[in-house]
Amino acid sequence: MRGVFLDDHTLSNGDLVLDTLRETLDSWTFRGSTAPGDVAGAIQEAGIVVTNKVKLDGKALASAPSLRLVCVAATGTNNIDVAAATRLGITVCNVRAYATASVVEHVFLLMLALTRRLQRHLHAISRGEWNAADRFSLLDYPFYGLSGRTLGIIGFGELGRAVARTAAPFGMQVLIAQRPGATARPGRLELPELLARADIISLHCPLTEQTRNLITRLELDCMRRDAILINTARGGIVNEADLAEALRNGKIGGAAVDVLSEEPPVNGNPLLDPALPNLIVTPHIAWASIESRQKLVDELAANIHAYLRGEPRNVVTAWR
Repeated sequence: MRGVFLDDHTLSNGDLVLDTLRETLDSWTFRGSTAPGDVAGAIQEAGIVVTNKVKLDGKALASAPSLRLVCVAATGTNNIDVAAATRLGITVCNVRAYATASVVEHVFLLMLALTRRLQRHLHAISRGEWNAADRFSLLDYPFYGLSGRTLGIIGFGELGRAVARTAAPFGMQVLIAQRPGATARPGRLELPELLARADIISLHCPLTEQTRNLITRLELDCMRRDAILINTARGGIVNEADLAEALRNGKIGGAAVDVLSEEPPVNGNPLLDPALPNLIVTPHIAWASIESRQKLVDELAANIHAYLRGEPRNVVTAWR
């Protein structure tokens, strides 16, 4: 059986060991990237396809008569036509919980950088303000700690729960948002109430039709003027123009985003304006520690081995 990895450069910059994946099949083709027009040809003779960001629509899947397994090198499967795969008898597997530690660490990195006003203090040093200070500590930019603060979590799956657990040693109170449109659950708050009460809000929900533009000007207006918003989930969950306006006008205290609606942002983005205050943007790296990416590769191999044994794991569609 032949295997094709359509975009292995999305995972590795030459810094990972791919042996566990290579050893699953006798024949592999590793493509750094695959243009949309080349997908059908690339998978035509493949029995197993691995993809991260390359889209596999129904037409592409139907053009590969030998295809039996699609392994998504991620948790989200929005790039795959799952319904078409099911009709064609193609199993789709994803990888779960591989980047939990990396994402949680990044969330708290961003949280601490904003609350401690790290950027402002670094700029002050570069401008010589500490050199010219009249005391040993530069106290010109007051900041607060995390202890006693309220953290609002929107999306309480694997990552949201891990962030909540990590918040406890910091002495933070955790609030959990009710899922939009879902049956009310004890201990969950409707979104407007959570936004109004939280000092820090962290997004961990998937991008769906229900969560697209979940945070717009209306929701930002519900937040406290000193509250901060952290998004390591998906860019489309937050209306980026509205967030830029809120920061520019001081409607909220700050924001940190690791994701944008277009990646890379070849057409620009409102949040890339260097004049926006109290904003940190990182280039979709919360998930990407070397340990997490290596675990992802090893889990892809485990998915393939399980399928070949007749015991598929992490199945998104029904196995046939």
